[in-house]
Amino acid sequence: MLLKPCFLALALTLALPAFAQSAEPSDAGDCKAQEAALESDMDLARSRGQMLRRRQLAEALSALQARCNATAPSKAVRIEKLEQEIKTLRSELERAEEQLRSLKNESP
Repeated sequence: MLLKPCFLALALTLALPAFAQSAEPSDAGDCKAQEAALESDMDLARSRGQMLRRRQLAEALSALQARCNATAPSKAVRIEKLEQEIKTLRSELERAEEQLRSLKNESP
């Protein structure tokens, strides 16, 4: 019975590098999958009004894109980054416009 905690600690120690490595994207497919997951989480956070969480996810997305695009040509990286920024700004603008419309439609 006394050996079980030791085995558990050993198993966790050996598994930790595998968990750390799985967070790093290994190819373009992994990058796109992780980007999609982060964007989905951002949409969910936005719909729930969790703007701090959405902002944190946006920062994580930017960091992921920077890592994924480190080897891409600089022009392509700039284009993709600007397209993503435009997409984010448009969605935030739509949300703000919807809030404005709902405020205008409320009874005083």
